[in-house]
Amino acid sequence: MDDCIIVGAGPAGLTAAIYLARFHLSIRLFDSGTSRAGWIPRTRNHAGYPEGISGQELLARMKEQAAKYGAVIEHSLVTSMGGEDGDFWVGTDDGTYTARTVLLATGVVNNHPEGLEAALHDEALARGLLRYCPICDGYEVTDKRVAVIGTAKHGTAEALFLRGYTADLTLISPHADHDLDEECSAKLDEAGILRVAGPCGGYAIEGERIAFDTAGGRMAFDSLYPALGSHIRSELAEQAGAKLAETGCVVVDDHQRTSVPGLFAAGDVVLGLDQISHAMGEGGVAATTIRNHLAETRPIRR
Repeated sequence: MDDCIIVGAGPAGLTAAIYLARFHLSIRLFDSGTSRAGWIPRTRNHAGYPEGISGQELLARMKEQAAKYGAVIEHSLVTSMGGEDGDFWVGTDDGTYTARTVLLATGVVNNHPEGLEAALHDEALARGLLRYCPICDGYEVTDKRVAVIGTAKHGTAEALFLRGYTADLTLISPHADHDLDEECSAKLDEAGILRVAGPCGGYAIEGERIAFDTAGGRMAFDSLYPALGSHIRSELAEQAGAKLAETGCVVVDDHQRTSVPGLFAAGDVVLGLDQISHAMGEGGVAATTIRNHLAETRPIRR
């Protein structure tokens, strides 16, 4: 039995693995290879990397660091979990594993524009023609021609955020018509943000831009931001009986404890700022709390 099983190998899970391994605890981390951080062509918000670092390289460095201190990394998908008598089990295609504590760092998955093929999606993402996080990379679209696919309050909020970087902004509905109330319309008008109806389709990379069809004709942009929400991967927390917020995020306290004793959560699966630095901070808090939780029943001594 391990001291802690970590589900998810993104910035939160890997930070926790580094901390816990250096606490001389037995750690098993499950990596399904789908961390959202791995999509990032180059992050320039992460402190210490003035020229930026790719998401894949950052994750690889963190995995190497965790393994250096003894964390065991399993490359498999956890599909089920539960707890009994204070201990936990997680199920994978390879078998069942047990631990005294579990940290869920399963993250979220962004919803992609409908009709955008996977190969084209990945190429556009790698080239900066498709972006998902204006907090992360809005700086890179300064004074560029930018579109946001979205509508209602969420699409409006994303477009208004990006207005801080460029005046050439178009909000395009993913459907036939926009769903904008008077308040949203007034804010978009005041900001000078153009609105175009959908639906969108016929995506292609044309020269140095991403182009697609709309109700207003074919349009091309330097970057496209989908504001279509995301899927929160909180199914395992729900299986274990943890409390979820209305949004689907896992509810935790200030020390990353869920409503189930011994079960913790950190990173984007928890309600908060979806940023690498924030996820790492939560991973460190969770790891320290886990260490102290374990020490309450078994002194940790060398």
